[in-house]
Amino acid sequence: MADRITLAVLFGGRSGEHEISCQSAASIFVNLDRGRYDVVPVKIQPSGRWTVGQDEPALAGRGSEDALDWLRTTFPEDTTATPAASIAAALTAMSAADLVFPALHGPYGEDGTVQSLLSLAGLPYLGNGVLASALGMDKEFTKKVLTGAGLAVAPGAVLRPGDELSEADRERLGLPVFVKPARAGSSLGVSKVASWDELPAALATARLSDGKVLVEAAVPGREVDIGVLEVPGGGLRVSPPLEILTGEVFFDYQAKYADASTVLDVPASIDPAIEAAMGEQALRAFRALDCRGLLRVDFFVGEDGGLVVNEVNTFPGFTSHSQYPAMWDATGLSYPRLIDALVDAALWYHEESAVDTAVLGPANRNARFPSNGR
Repeated sequence: MADRITLAVLFGGRSGEHEISCQSAASIFVNLDRGRYDVVPVKIQPSGRWTVGQDEPALAGRGSEDALDWLRTTFPEDTTATPAASIAAALTAMSAADLVFPALHGPYGEDGTVQSLLSLAGLPYLGNGVLASALGMDKEFTKKVLTGAGLAVAPGAVLRPGDELSEADRERLGLPVFVKPARAGSSLGVSKVASWDELPAALATARLSDGKVLVEAAVPGREVDIGVLEVPGGGLRVSPPLEILTGEVFFDYQAKYADASTVLDVPASIDPAIEAAMGEQALRAFRALDCRGLLRVDFFVGEDGGLVVNEVNTFPGFTSHSQYPAMWDATGLSYPRLIDALVDAALWYHEESAVDTAVLGPANRNARFPSNGR
């Protein structure tokens, strides 16, 4: 049998998506192959303190609700420790792991901050790196990068704190528009505005999550997602398309996590030529954002087959009913095997990075990148 892998699962976080991260982690814990993995669970409390817990192998194969109750109740917060001290202790505990799995959503987790900390500490981790995480979290810069890569995005305007939507932008965007926090996920703080007198309330709602707000023109079409998965060796696989069918006005937080009528149709009924174009564009987005490991790309598909990228997600929801696992399950890659695939790709990446660093030592690095006399 292959050597066991110690996996540090990092979950919770300081963002409004703390609960969703716990739900993702609960699904991970019950689906991990306990014949392969030992686990170090680490919870980031809403206060920013990190708590290292003890694994509970008996959760494997049980329902996600049992795991969620365990994650909510068995990680007491040491309020005598500062967040910085708790992070230092957690990093020390995680240094014994072969790999860190950041099952985090939203700011202070999915946005490059934790990835930067792990990189500085020299801890190998699963999923996207600092740059891709930061770009993918900020919708303004995601759109700029994707536009530069030749992908269509919805017309929009960025409003920073104190900004108001100009008359010229109102004329350009038309109605309806969608108002979104620029750096939040799970559709938190998103509103549909059908009349300009609704705009102030929508901006106020969005600014509860982020001072920078994106106002986007509505794009008619079907909401269809595609997943990208990296495999050892750097190859990329594209999932089947998944269409979101919901009775809500749009696929908001309520529809994602609380509306039983929401259906994830996978494989979606899409013309093969359009599906191929979606796959090609998803790969282009993956490379343009400098991703690794995984990415979900959300499209609007127009009646004429035209594609507009709505958003990307560098760590998609990972609950048992989330889009990304459902896409791969449709290919026969079950949730436990999806975890294995992500772990294998991450271990390969970090092994290759270690080889590159060893080969590119100080002498070789100076030879390849001369200082030009400086």
